[in-house]
Amino acid sequence: MPVYKAEDMKSTPDVKNPNMMMKQFGGDLIKVGIVTYKTGEAPLPHSHPNDEQWLYMLEGRVAHLLGDEIFTMGPGDLVHIPRNTVHGIRILDSPCKFFTCKSPAGSGGLSEDYTDVPNVEKLIKRLEDVK
Repeated sequence: MPVYKAEDMKSTPDVKNPNMMMKQFGGDLIKVGIVTYKTGEAPLPHSHPNDEQWLYMLEGRVAHLLGDEIFTMGPGDLVHIPRNTVHGIRILDSPCKFFTCKSPAGSGGLSEDYTDVPNVEKLIKRLEDVK
């Protein structure tokens, strides 16, 4: 069926953090999902060596690290995350809900290409400084 209704989609476990549930689906070339995080649930800063990503904010507000920059995002904001770009978020207004798409599709799991970064503590501190 080519039409998917978000309210009918079943949440599935995140491949990196199985305690987190996401509405995610993989096609032939792109994987998409609707992700909701509450305060303290966001993944650590990371990169994707294989995945290019787009993120469109639906609800909430976040501090978003993208490379060397940090900016705030809220409903209606769209960001492009190129491959190999270190990025991460800190929830400012909970819940944070966004639509995301990534390519390539891989197995369809949104976080299957998460790669840890060596200076994660420093990046978390930078995100914590955003009010």
